[in-house]
Amino acid sequence: MKYKHIFFDLDHTLWDFDKNAEETLHELYHVHALEQLGVSCPHTFIEVYTRNNHKLWADYHGGKITRDQLRETRFRTTFLELGLEPETIPLSFEDDYVRICPTKTNLFPHVHETLSYLRGKYMLHLISNGFLESTTVKIELSELEKYFETVVISENVGVNKPDKAIFEYALNGAGAKKEESIMIGDSLEADIQGALDFGMDAIYFNPGNKPGPEIVTIQITQLQDLMSLL
Repeated sequence: MKYKHIFFDLDHTLWDFDKNAEETLHELYHVHALEQLGVSCPHTFIEVYTRNNHKLWADYHGGKITRDQLRETRFRTTFLELGLEPETIPLSFEDDYVRICPTKTNLFPHVHETLSYLRGKYMLHLISNGFLESTTVKIELSELEKYFETVVISENVGVNKPDKAIFEYALNGAGAKKEESIMIGDSLEADIQGALDFGMDAIYFNPGNKPGPEIVTIQITQLQDLMSLL
């Protein structure tokens, strides 16, 4: 293989964002007694929140909103959609979520096994669109930092994937060339199209095996596939 450097996304690729968020939201549903406020079902609450959160993260990736706007909006929008009056919305809910969720350590299957294998053959790096504090906690508590030579967090760089600038920043920091590097991630826009537009190869992590567009030339449905592919 021509590759010397592998760049990974974190959320939804290594760190199981949805599972960790769901655990946190179940806890906070009871802590904040949301049933008494009129939110009758935690599953409905999580479903509505997840939809709103994914949309806001897409806007954040696209530079349409700031970190603060994302955090100020996602739960407020969810609670209002579920029929809560503005004055009854728990004010500390967002802070509690941001404090607890990054401490969860659910990873996709075979993460440690796959990264251990690849680390013996390649230089591994991380590029995340996450926020600095929460991303650092996730990496540390999930015991992922030992695998990566460099970690690039968009909040530090000032731009998000798919902006070419963050890929250039990451390669410069890694001392890597485009032609010897490959990006692995779950986001077609941020990870795959972003890398391809920059001139890097990319592998689409698609655990749901959803139909992909023509830009996807290589995809995997489970991380351990990388051990036979790379």
